[in-house]
Amino acid sequence: MTLLETHARTGVVARINPVAKLGASALIALPLVLTLDWVSASVALLLECLLFPFAGIGWREFWARTWPVWLAAPLTALTIALYGETSGEVYVDWFLVRISEGSLELAVATFFRVLAIALPSVVLFVTVDPTDLADGLAQVLRLPARFVLGALAGLRMVGLFIDDWRALELARRARGVADRGRTRRFVGMAFALLVLSIRRGSKLATSMEARGFGAPVQRTWARESRFGGREWALLAIGAAVSAVAVAAAVLAGTWNFILGPGSIGA
Repeated sequence: MTLLETHARTGVVARINPVAKLGASALIALPLVLTLDWVSASVALLLECLLFPFAGIGWREFWARTWPVWLAAPLTALTIALYGETSGEVYVDWFLVRISEGSLELAVATFFRVLAIALPSVVLFVTVDPTDLADGLAQVLRLPARFVLGALAGLRMVGLFIDDWRALELARRARGVADRGRTRRFVGMAFALLVLSIRRGSKLATSMEARGFGAPVQRTWARESRFGGREWALLAIGAAVSAVAVAAAVLAGTWNFILGPGSIGA
């Protein structure tokens, strides 16, 4: 475990039940999914940025974890600007590309929307331990034990993919078959990793079955998953962010319920 990860796990947010983090992310994302306007998304993003310093992770860790989101947001907005629904004044009309006032507005809304939905999810789940999440799903949400334990085993295996990929790459280089043909090399390594994953999954399933993880009995848990005041406070913060964002959009007249009669494409 790195120093940054150790610091992240000692923060206030790190000690909150993962179920509350999951709920807070859902409370923030749900209203933003139901509308496509820049006011609600930008207000939610602003409030989230004010809360990120209290997440217990350093800025270096923050940028290292969230750079894919910062990359995906402008690319998604660019696609909407070039190929989105045309409305209002048309600025560029060439072949399949049509940039208009409406498509630019949708692009801006999409940019803020992607950031506002994805960033809090990434930040909250940086400090989540898979075992703690499994304990919360089973004890707080009362999900079936077989489902929870299977999901936990799968999450534990995800971390091995990177190590397996590096080992395969080093092995191929040692045999002198990784010097040329990047596409062919990638396909070959991906297939090898797939075969290795299937074999490991079969062994893991057999081992878990042999240890009684598939038995239809009431299971006990080694650690108690507690849901108290801090968890409810985090849920309240998530609900407050959503409420303020929605209220701002309604007051500004930009609220655009995507399932309503005035939604995009209706």
